[in-house]
Amino acid sequence: MKILVPVKRVIDYNAKPRLKPDGSGVDLANVKMSLNPFDEIAIEEAVRLKEKGVASEVIAISAGPAKAVDVLRTALAMGADRAILVQSDEAVEPLAVAKILKAVADEEQPGLIILGKQAIDDDCNQTGQMLAGLMGRPQGTFASQVVVDGDAVLVTREIDGGSETVKLALPAIATTDLRLNEPRYASLPNIMKAKAKPLATKTPEDLGVDVTPRLATLKVSEPPMRGAGIKVADVDALVAKLKDMGVA
Repeated sequence: MKILVPVKRVIDYNAKPRLKPDGSGVDLANVKMSLNPFDEIAIEEAVRLKEKGVASEVIAISAGPAKAVDVLRTALAMGADRAILVQSDEAVEPLAVAKILKAVADEEQPGLIILGKQAIDDDCNQTGQMLAGLMGRPQGTFASQVVVDGDAVLVTREIDGGSETVKLALPAIATTDLRLNEPRYASLPNIMKAKAKPLATKTPEDLGVDVTPRLATLKVSEPPMRGAGIKVADVDALVAKLKDMGVA
């Protein structure tokens, strides 16, 4: 069984984003970029399934600029067998990404597609669900456990007061939550080996997908500054202060 794992190049989670002076977006100049953490978890899960003998091949795919090769090489160093870059200089929105993934999945016929539940740059949390809708496949979102059982996959997710497990007939789609696993570090030997693994490049036009943006960003702004805090002597003083503020 093939496993397809989409990955995205995002601002490193340790970097502090800066806004463009005109408020049109985030300034990416000289900012460290890395593999989206939720996608890193998805790669780790796919590699673990291969190590268990469940999967025969792990394919990483990314849609974005040529520099996205960096995150695909990271995925290859973690254990993916090959990678596909769908290169586009345009900003690719979630619906267009889902259409690209569907086109590639139609070619590759993976038994399972594992995605990060969201990217940390836009927090859209849409691509996995859109892909499932476009392909008419069952989906399990926010997975904290993934177990392949014959011709089905059991996906467990945390809910209020406990957990919920759904059984999906393969082929299926799962999106990962933080609790699913702890991604491995890519060792230096594996980083070197990754350079020799196959990495194909396509374009949205090759796949017949129109990536013309359908959304317009009106303004990007910093969150409002928080006011200075105060200290109170005890609970009674806290309650009195909240009443004065009209909160309690």
